[in-house]
Amino acid sequence: MGLSRLYLVNPRSFPHPEAEARASGAVDVLANAVVCSSLEEALSGVSMAAAFTARRRELALPMQWARQAANTLTEAARQGEVALVFGNETYGLSNEELSICQLPVMIPANPEYSSLNLGAAVQLMCYELRVASQDLGEAPASFGELATVDEVEQMIGHFQEAMTASGFFNPANPKRLMPRLRRMFGRIRLERDEVNILRGMLASFRFPEKFRKQD
Repeated sequence: MGLSRLYLVNPRSFPHPEAEARASGAVDVLANAVVCSSLEEALSGVSMAAAFTARRRELALPMQWARQAANTLTEAARQGEVALVFGNETYGLSNEELSICQLPVMIPANPEYSSLNLGAAVQLMCYELRVASQDLGEAPASFGELATVDEVEQMIGHFQEAMTASGFFNPANPKRLMPRLRRMFGRIRLERDEVNILRGMLASFRFPEKFRKQD
């Protein structure tokens, strides 16, 4: 389907002869795969990450079906890097992993058995992306460079430090503040300048000296 960049997060065994046997001639994709220790590392520099799930999650961002998501991702790819994020064959993605991504995606399968084989789900979405990329016409005007996943995560961390320093957030009793905050920012396609504005604003607040620091 034309996609060639593969990132693997903590693979059980890689490289592996079985993986090469199943690659059906795409051994070059495996040879160039990047192994990462965390999802955050794998998504560094990505401006939109689509997380695939077989069920709706509480406190998740608004979901899109695969075909709609393919159009959203193709548009976003005109402004920055995008990623498809799949969990493992057995458990899929955790709620925490899903919260890092900006776009939850579901494949409209039979609701009585909605969990697809991982390889089938990847192939289906790659096909939808290929069709969407051929259907879209001229790119819309862009007003600014989109913030990457890691830049947004750093900003959320900055918010947590600021809220803790101000007394608004109690880490010992966090309730659901941080997931809700992450969901709020996830609904917005923040630009890099907007992230810098928010972080500059946080740094300007009058907190104890130990807080007044940047990454």
